[in-house]
Amino acid sequence: MYKVVYTKQASKKFYKLPRNIQRVIKDKLEQLATNPHYQHPNVTKLQKRAGYRLRIGNWRVIYEIKDDRLIILVLKIGSRGDVYR
Repeated sequence: MYKVVYTKQASKKFYKLPRNIQRVIKDKLEQLATNPHYQHPNVTKLQKRAGYRLRIGNWRVIYEIKDDRLIILVLKIGSRGDVYR
C-alpha cells in the first residue's frame, strides 16, 4: 500500500475546499493508493510533463507515483480549468 503525501500547495488548496469535496478526494486517493498502477477509469497520464491526472467531477488532482519510496505525491488540486496552469 502506498502512502499519500501532499505538497504544501496541494495541502493548502485541499483544506480550503468544502468538507464533502475533501472527503470524496481523500476516498479516491485512498483507493488509488492500494494499487496506483491499475488502470483506473478517471486517471490519465499527463502529456508534456511527468505525472498523472485524477478526475473527480469538476476537480482535478495532479500527482506523481514514487515507486522507490511507495509514495503518491499530490502536486496540485484544483478546478478543471485552473489546475493545468
